[in-house]
Amino acid sequence: MALERMMATVAKAVLLSWSSGKDSAWTLHLLRQRGDLEVRGLLTTITREYGRVSMHAVRESLLDAQAAALGLPVRKVYLPSRCSNEECDRLVASALQEARAEGIDAIAFGDLYLEDVRRYREQLLAPMEIAPLFPLWGMPTRELADTMVRAGLRAYVTAVDLRVLDRSFAGRSFDRSFLEALPQGIDPCGENGEFHTFAYAGPVFPMPLSVAPFEVVEREGFAFCDLRESS
Repeated sequence: MALERMMATVAKAVLLSWSSGKDSAWTLHLLRQRGDLEVRGLLTTITREYGRVSMHAVRESLLDAQAAALGLPVRKVYLPSRCSNEECDRLVASALQEARAEGIDAIAFGDLYLEDVRRYREQLLAPMEIAPLFPLWGMPTRELADTMVRAGLRAYVTAVDLRVLDRSFAGRSFDRSFLEALPQGIDPCGENGEFHTFAYAGPVFPMPLSVAPFEVVEREGFAFCDLRESS
């Protein structure tokens, strides 16, 4: 906490941990409203064998389309499909050390309230002297979800955990009807991993990306909706 407070007052060059989803897009929106920070790029993990964003299962080409629309370079960390926690930490740390050497002072995350995740990030970054920033931290998630929708943020649901959500939620738009349809106990922002999204329009995008849901497949307890560029 002390490191974050200290660095946040002086940090100028910021990297954004970018999952391709709504929380990342809203984090970028908030960061760009601050006059003391300059977002210089995105950091995204990609499953090497599939060429897709980790967990969200979004095609790498759509990630590239997002980055181009946002006017930001994306630093990609390629992870093997069967990646241990130790190897993941090593690969991400290596990318962050490179970013630090290039002048990055801080990295921002779209985390909302999971204390263990926050501690993990802070511990990973501490030896590198990179400040962790959490612009969304502590925001009530239903209020935040409603704010995103009202502000025009648009996203498709790309993955759902079948232990808590029905397959039919995959491929849906993240909108008011989606939020109203969520079963009781499901976080409106999917903070517990109930669902993941791909943001294609909103305050940070100069114009909507042309994407559309395609087929839904089930794998390892999740339903994934493939998104493709549309004309």
